[in-house]
Amino acid sequence: MLHVDLPTRSEILAIASARTQPSVTIYLATTPLTEAAQADRTELKNLGREAVAQLEVAGTDKRSIWPIEAALDEIGSDDGFWAHQANSLAIFITPDSLRTFRLPSRLTSSVHVSDRFHIKPLLRAVTFGQDAYVLAIGRGAVRLIEVSGDMPAHAVPVPGLPRDMSDAIGRRSHTPRDRPGYSGEATSENALLTRYARVVDEALRPVLSGHERPLIIAAAEPMLSIYRSVSSYAHTAAIGLGGSADHTADHVLASEARAVLDQLHAAQVAELAALFTLREGQGRATTDIAQAARAATFGAIDTLIVDIDVTVPGTVDDETGAVTFAETDDAVTYGVVDEIVSRAMKSGARIVSARKDDVPGNGALAAILRYPM
Repeated sequence: MLHVDLPTRSEILAIASARTQPSVTIYLATTPLTEAAQADRTELKNLGREAVAQLEVAGTDKRSIWPIEAALDEIGSDDGFWAHQANSLAIFITPDSLRTFRLPSRLTSSVHVSDRFHIKPLLRAVTFGQDAYVLAIGRGAVRLIEVSGDMPAHAVPVPGLPRDMSDAIGRRSHTPRDRPGYSGEATSENALLTRYARVVDEALRPVLSGHERPLIIAAAEPMLSIYRSVSSYAHTAAIGLGGSADHTADHVLASEARAVLDQLHAAQVAELAALFTLREGQGRATTDIAQAARAATFGAIDTLIVDIDVTVPGTVDDETGAVTFAETDDAVTYGVVDEIVSRAMKSGARIVSARKDDVPGNGALAAILRYPM
């Protein structure tokens, strides 16, 4: 099972807004298999040494370096911590603070040192990925399945989840008619299915709270449509898996769910590409980093699509948004695109992380603007 604690948008914004010299960001690819975690602990030590080396080259006071070293050593030696991991670990550390997140997406291991944290890889975990939940719900059974891109699918324990429809409402169906000439059978059946769906939704609420991965419904009609209509989870997928799933194996549902995820991703990419093309013709879109930095500084970005794998070192002026590019990423500079993301988020922009081939123009970013600049 993946042990995940995803940051909310407000938490990401708080991390992006923090300014402390020095700030160290570490992304570490991890394994959820406890017996194989030693290699991850070794890699963390190596990344920690790299961070310290950058700090020393920048002339950072040793009194600021020592607490960072001590905190990383403490994490590395905590057996309990490494017994419960996911596919990646994000670490945000200053001399006075430490924050970690266990992420379902597999990120490239990296270290970043500056006066601010590096957040762009974190976005992959809270936008579109290959992770999902599948709710297999029918009259005879209901279960929640976790689907990951790197691990076998498995059922998730849900306290209070009914065994089936009978357990939820005390009866499977309703056929009596209340009075002569009144055919209320279909309406009553629909009402009972709706009641069943609400009981399941209520049980799932605390389990899904804080997550943003899609919830794919696997059910026959009309249960599929009914559950989707009552679901309180904001990320319930518009595409479901039809047919009864009561006796369908978890791995089969996971395979079908991954096909749905591909469809959702393709639809999202196509929608954004079409919107970018439309706005570009209106002077309200750009792939230029310098222009996007100015737009982000003045709150002009509506949607920002960024390449999650590229880092463009430099600085961005706080007042004008003017970009100064640098040759290397060190303790003095930071990721320019990362800073653009941070400023865009502060003004309420939608942020979408993507692979380079999915970014309009195939560059580091593509920005859709609220107004021409």
